[in-house]
Amino acid sequence: MNGKLQLLDKKMAEARLGGGQKRIDAQHQKGKLTARERIHFLLDPGTFEEIGMLVTHRSTDFGLDKQLIPGDGVVTGYGTIQGRLVYVFAQDFTVFGGALSETHAEKICKIMDMAMKNGAPVIGLNDSGGARIQEGVSSLGGYADIFYRNVMASGVVPQISAIMGPCAGGAVYSPAMTDFIVMVENTSYMFVTGPNVVKTVTNEEVTSEELGGAMTHASKSGVTHLVAANDLDCIEQVKKLLSYLPQNCEETAPRLPYKIAEETRPELLTIIPEDAQQPYDMREVIGGIVDTDSFYEIQKDYAENIVVGFARIAGRSIGIVGNQPMNLAGVLDVNSSVKGARFVRFCDSFNTPLLVLVDVPGFLPGTDQEWNAIITNGSKLLYAFSEATVPRVTVITRKAYGGAYDVMNSKHIGADMNFAWPTAEIAVMGAKGASEIIFRKEIQAASDPEAMLAEKEKDYKEKFANPYRAASRGFIDEVIHPAETRRKLIKAFAMLENKVAHLPRKKHGNIPL
Repeated sequence: MNGKLQLLDKKMAEARLGGGQKRIDAQHQKGKLTARERIHFLLDPGTFEEIGMLVTHRSTDFGLDKQLIPGDGVVTGYGTIQGRLVYVFAQDFTVFGGALSETHAEKICKIMDMAMKNGAPVIGLNDSGGARIQEGVSSLGGYADIFYRNVMASGVVPQISAIMGPCAGGAVYSPAMTDFIVMVENTSYMFVTGPNVVKTVTNEEVTSEELGGAMTHASKSGVTHLVAANDLDCIEQVKKLLSYLPQNCEETAPRLPYKIAEETRPELLTIIPEDAQQPYDMREVIGGIVDTDSFYEIQKDYAENIVVGFARIAGRSIGIVGNQPMNLAGVLDVNSSVKGARFVRFCDSFNTPLLVLVDVPGFLPGTDQEWNAIITNGSKLLYAFSEATVPRVTVITRKAYGGAYDVMNSKHIGADMNFAWPTAEIAVMGAKGASEIIFRKEIQAASDPEAMLAEKEKDYKEKFANPYRAASRGFIDEVIHPAETRRKLIKAFAMLENKVAHLPRKKHGNIPL
């Protein structure tokens, strides 16, 4: 027995060492943690249970039969984060550069299957040079097996991808199909084709960081949702994100203890400028509504004319979508529509109530938008809201013009409660533009056209550019005092807590992709 125990200890030690101390030291010199260190900091102390520690690859070509390293480049298993079960895999860059083999993929697929069966999130710590080319089609098939499970798990359990090193070629499509991607500045990158191929095909000179680094994907492509300064920060962001999410599609997110107190917020009275053309920061409105320091913004640097993120109201986790007047006056465009739609669909998948804050002058005009399919992309946000069955509450703070009023969670597309501040302007278009169209002949015939336009603009504002006409039709449930917004929302979400809504029976809808 002692001899067998010694053999077990030896094999486990080999697995824990991975590619050897020299490669571990090289990993540290780059400012990166090893796969096991990442898991250590991610999970609650002492909770990690490894699965497949002694797995080795099956390939015998190109000398691989002489390099049988236990674990085969990925550490997989389960544990808890803040006492909640999660499944995790961490690719080990010290073993074959983290390259994915057939058995490497099988280990990942095994924990994804277990996650779906047991209803717990999957967290992938990606750090891989791509497919193990010595294995040929077997490694490609391994990727496809993972992709298939990403799709099967979508909407069943939350999937979070942390990109903590290279992620290139076909490997990028697994994180792309997960719910959230976190990238690490300066040490991680994602691209389908690398700088060398780009140079060969297009003659473009570009670095890995410029082509697919964290800030590139955070600000230009929107591929990544969060950016971390280093590995430890990345792990903390994953843990924070998870705190807002439920375990699976059958549950709700953990609710923090909260005692109702004085919930009026006078600071909300001074946020909206007197001049309707002046911008303000919608984040200030959010800060005055949600629990203190609870707002966690997603995709902060992408499509900045819309703000999305998680927060808590009276301890309850909610998703927030809000137009941002500080950027492009808060208009909806191609990128902001897609960003908002993606977030709304996630919240609806995982029973997260939605709060929508509206200050939108319309859709962005121009050839660039039309040629880039603002029609199709704008309808994605409309589709996402219309399809959502979670509690949905809207607050119109200022402008709600044209089709954008309809799209931003209006009563007409199934919102449960719609509030408006007295500063709300709900109309087909702005008063000046509307007056120029409606009263064009009168203005042209007037001895002083500018004075006539000003008079007609004032008349239009008094009649249409306010929330009371919409309230008289029942499209707005209540015009509320801004300072009372938080109190109203606490009550509204509590009232909607047990909402049940069923979509018409179908296989699935056909969202305009």
